[in-house]
Amino acid sequence: MLNEVKEGIWSGRTDHTENRSSFRYHQIIELSKRMDDYNSSEETCVIIGFESEEGVRRNKGNIGAAKAPDALRSELAKLPWKIPNQKHLADIGTIACRDDKLEKAQEQLGDVVSKILSKKMIPIILGGGHETTYGHYLGVRNYLGKEAKLGIINIDAHFDLRSYDEQTSSGTMFKQILDQDDNSSYFVVGIQRYGNTQELFDRADELGANYILEESIHISEIDNVNARINDFINQQDYIMLTLCTDVLNAAFAPGVSAPSPFGLDPSVVRSIIRNVTTKKKTLSFDISEVNPSLDENNRTVKLGAYLINEAITSFLDRD
Repeated sequence: MLNEVKEGIWSGRTDHTENRSSFRYHQIIELSKRMDDYNSSEETCVIIGFESEEGVRRNKGNIGAAKAPDALRSELAKLPWKIPNQKHLADIGTIACRDDKLEKAQEQLGDVVSKILSKKMIPIILGGGHETTYGHYLGVRNYLGKEAKLGIINIDAHFDLRSYDEQTSSGTMFKQILDQDDNSSYFVVGIQRYGNTQELFDRADELGANYILEESIHISEIDNVNARINDFINQQDYIMLTLCTDVLNAAFAPGVSAPSPFGLDPSVVRSIIRNVTTKKKTLSFDISEVNPSLDENNRTVKLGAYLINEAITSFLDRD
């Protein structure tokens, strides 16, 4: 079930009520329209929340990520809006995982993502645990059909290729996808050498996953990283992008389920997001694993909002 955005979430400072160059996100966000009301010729990013931490719970992680969608909205609302008048941003509400029914919630998310894409709009999905990405994937694949080559780029410290013999979780999504979809390919950027067992490295190789280790990624060499990502993109028909915020260095992002002491610098992640979202092949973006209950002084939530802003700005600035 798609729930409306809570009243007061999109609020912030108002410098001017008429001069658009002074506007912030909360002044341009469109909340009242239904998807059927949008003209597909108008470039629009559509925010959808996914309140779920059931996948994290099943994966024995620290719960709290279900609070992230509204926390991210509240921080995003305060940021200046720098996009031309003919571009739009909408928020159609939130899907909540209830009564441990993760698979049903993921299917619901997929249905909404597919509808957004069918209107030629760009889904921006605010998780939730990283199980968000499987619902994201279901929507993209349903929209594309079975034959299109779909590249999935994951900025993450972990492969999330665990076995799901007993149940799915926030650590199984990409194995689920690769097992069932021969036309999907996987590239993960930021892998922690000691954040994944050798079995997971072996499984990544068996499944043909591409990956770059965190220790080999530095801002001074970001062009080489983006070049490898671009080679991957060139081999695909379409791209979906997911960011698991536990890839970030814990000094910048303490409020995640599994903090990374040797994680990536935010400038690196920003550069990768910009690079991927400027490509016409890239259809959508999700952010996952922000955990407000573990955050310090709202640092992770604020950083997450800034990275979402990078994605939205790059999507809407494309020619």
